[in-house]
Amino acid sequence: MSQAPAVVLYATSWCPYCTRARALLTAKGVAFTEIDIEATPSARAEMQARSGRSSVPQIFVGERHLGGFDDTKALDDQGLLDSILQRLP
Repeated sequence: MSQAPAVVLYATSWCPYCTRARALLTAKGVAFTEIDIEATPSARAEMQARSGRSSVPQIFVGERHLGGFDDTKALDDQGLLDSILQRLP
């Protein structure tokens, strides 16, 4: 049984919030798997089922849904994002 990627970013190539989310995760030194919901036909439905949202980006740490960029940035601003990311395997 394969393990799901630790951090998953559902995104599109043209979304400015997706660009900001990539930059934030990269600045944190976090490896992440990006799923382009336009390039992968089933990805949009998968993202909506997992998150309950239709907008991008949607960010997951394991099974925990952090939300979009604004949600994730708010966690970072509150000093909570690092502790969430430190729990990664």
